[in-house]
Amino acid sequence: MIASKALAARLAAYRQPSLGRSLWQLGNSAILFAGTWALMYWLLDVSYALSLALVVPAAFFLIRLFIIQHDCGHGSFFRSPRLANAVGRVIGVFTLTPYAYWRKTHAIHHATSGHLEHRGFGDICTKTVNEYLALSRWERLKHRIYRNPFVLFGVGAALHFVVLHRIPWRVPRAWTRERASIVLTNVAIAAVVTTVGLTLGWRELLMVQLPITLVASSLGVWLFYVQHQFEDTYWERDPAWTYEAAALEGSSYLALPKPLQWATGNIGLHHVHHLNARIPNYRLPEVLNENPELERVSRLTLRESLRCARLALWDESARKLVGFRQARKIERARA
Repeated sequence: MIASKALAARLAAYRQPSLGRSLWQLGNSAILFAGTWALMYWLLDVSYALSLALVVPAAFFLIRLFIIQHDCGHGSFFRSPRLANAVGRVIGVFTLTPYAYWRKTHAIHHATSGHLEHRGFGDICTKTVNEYLALSRWERLKHRIYRNPFVLFGVGAALHFVVLHRIPWRVPRAWTRERASIVLTNVAIAAVVTTVGLTLGWRELLMVQLPITLVASSLGVWLFYVQHQFEDTYWERDPAWTYEAAALEGSSYLALPKPLQWATGNIGLHHVHHLNARIPNYRLPEVLNENPELERVSRLTLRESLRCARLALWDESARKLVGFRQARKIERARA
């Protein structure tokens, strides 16, 4: 295992953001998204098929904006917290993600990632094999439906961003700032949608924005999934759980082709990000290049990551994620 605590301390040198680089990334991401959106709208009068051909690039540009919002939430994109929060709130209107609410749940995710006793906030629901086998048939069916790739990356992803992020009473009462964030984001979304709908046409707005939202939601959930849901990931109980081990062993290194790595804001270097979340996304490749020991982690290629979709349950005895088929074999063996 990598000397994780010493490495984590060394990475503190990469924490300082560059205002120029941050503004450049924000500017080119916003311009590319807005430009692609405008081109899709213009193509509606030419061919809807041609317009839809730009959905995937537009979705990736939106994801790139989400990564900037993500960095603002970590305080890693700008030195000024006020500027970071302002930018994060604005981007949240377009990513359909209430900034303060997401920032809090994501901070919980970082603090408890891979901790079996602290599952629930900001994570994809993961049960152990023993927990699953102890469920009733109905509860098992519900969990299988939840973990079905079509639901998780399709219907569920869209519901998460479009519907669940709009409901403030899902948030604990004590989270007043986070509840307010949801309400204010809803108001801002309504204002933008109404303005664009009245200006460009409601039908045109739906034809352009709905496919972008659906594809971006699916891609975003997929990225988050493969960052922690791979076979040799890390789940541990007290007192053996450590933050550094969760970062290095429970967060993947998704080695994407360079264009996709750029489009996703280097978030595939997730083990580096979890080891020190204050490092700006544009400095993550620099960290990886200058610290070769960070290559010795769970590295996934794009093709290998696709196979992770079948994994659903943590086998504590084998210390790996397995699928429902393996769980049935374990049940029959015990019987």
